[in-house]
Amino acid sequence: MIQNEGFFAKIVTGELPEAPITKLLGWKFLDFDAEQQVIKVEMQARPEFLNPAGLIHGGMLAAMLDETLSPALATTLGPGEFAPTLEIKVNFVLPAKVGRVLGTGRIVSRGRSICFMEGQLRDEHGTLLATGSATSKIGRGR
Repeated sequence: MIQNEGFFAKIVTGELPEAPITKLLGWKFLDFDAEQQVIKVEMQARPEFLNPAGLIHGGMLAAMLDETLSPALATTLGPGEFAPTLEIKVNFVLPAKVGRVLGTGRIVSRGRSICFMEGQLRDEHGTLLATGSATSKIGRGR
């Protein structure tokens, strides 16, 4: 579980509203292992996300990966801190279909102002759909 008092903890506990993107993706917090700095989340690949081939659009998978990696860092942020994504790289492994998508993200390295993360998306059967990495810049509010 999340042990800090940052904005993300307040979203998970319902003290702050969730972002519209998380509602769109059907995002749900599952677990955070503070020792390993690994987060587990769940999302829903909806029929509205389909491309002309009848598969989940890659841009939606990229958004799901961002909503897996960013929260891995957000779980560690303190009050007044924020961390927008500077860069994200996605590797599409297999096509995704409508259904449950499980995301796992972990912090690879975190400094005072830059954090590197990596993660993966799997379908409800455990099949690897995509992997990726991201860089975020940690900032502090005024």
